[in-house]
Amino acid sequence: MELQASKLGKRFGFEWIFQDLDFNFSSGNAYAITGPNGSGKSTLIQVISGSLNKSVGELTYIHQNKKIEIDSIYKYVALSAPYLELIEEFTLLELLKFHFKFKKSINAMDLNEMIDIMYLNKDQHKQIKQYSSGMKQRVKLGLAVFSDCPLLLLDEPTSNLDEEGCNWYLNLLEKYRDKRTVLIASNDKREYEFCDGGLDIMGFKR
Repeated sequence: MELQASKLGKRFGFEWIFQDLDFNFSSGNAYAITGPNGSGKSTLIQVISGSLNKSVGELTYIHQNKKIEIDSIYKYVALSAPYLELIEEFTLLELLKFHFKFKKSINAMDLNEMIDIMYLNKDQHKQIKQYSSGMKQRVKLGLAVFSDCPLLLLDEPTSNLDEEGCNWYLNLLEKYRDKRTVLIASNDKREYEFCDGGLDIMGFKR
């Protein structure tokens, strides 16, 4: 999926989070959205995902030479972010079954394979509320990465992950980001050093 942002801006009240953002995210590439905490990286990710409305400008989505309207973009987007809540009353197996009623799995992957990759075999029948923060983060990343969506949005992807978990994340993306447009909001270079390009959100402050 290709994204074209032109004079894009978002404000809350009288405060502009970013303005005059012009950028082209090419299909199949990975991009880092960088900037200090509180600078607006997550806001931009939410605008791109369609969960927040832009204030000004244009944001165009093109998939397989066809323009996708914003009302339909949720079908093409997979998102992992700290502010997204999991249904904690579900077990992992229940959560995966629920999620993949609405999304196709990448490469027709079955649920058992997903659980294997997340290293959660022994915990698949536990309620999510019994999981550690690191386990929950692996689930969030798994739900996003295993969804067959051409646009993958990752906000602070290694949040709550230890060194082993960070390496797991990097291996996961290396294997499953092919032919997808990936946007990573981060101020941790380890999370995005493989990216093809990027933008610094501070360049769009006025």
